[in-house]
Amino acid sequence: MKVLFDTNVLIAAFLTRGLSNEVFEHCLSEHTICTSEWILDELEGNLKGKLKFPPAKAENIVLFLRKNTLMAATRPLKEKACRDPDDDNVLSAALAVEADCIISGDGDLLTLQKFRGIRIISPSGFWEFEAKGR
Repeated sequence: MKVLFDTNVLIAAFLTRGLSNEVFEHCLSEHTICTSEWILDELEGNLKGKLKFPPAKAENIVLFLRKNTLMAATRPLKEKACRDPDDDNVLSAALAVEADCIISGDGDLLTLQKFRGIRIISPSGFWEFEAKGR
């Protein structure tokens, strides 16, 4: 299964030891994690900027993701799909890799529930999604 993590879940996966981390670790060993340059740029910017994370540690996280994920070759969506235009970048990446789901904590994305056949779920919803076989 191909899984795309939104930036907010990636931040939680790397900075805390909770549900997002458990889902990320599981997907790392059992599925294909997908990402994009846009997501990695946003991740690094948030870690260094908003969260004041040490630059070297932020860069190591991004390097780890580059080495262990499938990178999406994205194209802008032809139509606006989400209230927050930044979220269209996440949707575009998911389409490019033909992801089975997007794992996000972003209310604007979660409201959609599905985009062109790709389920949009919270970290807590992932276990049920996987148990049902998608």
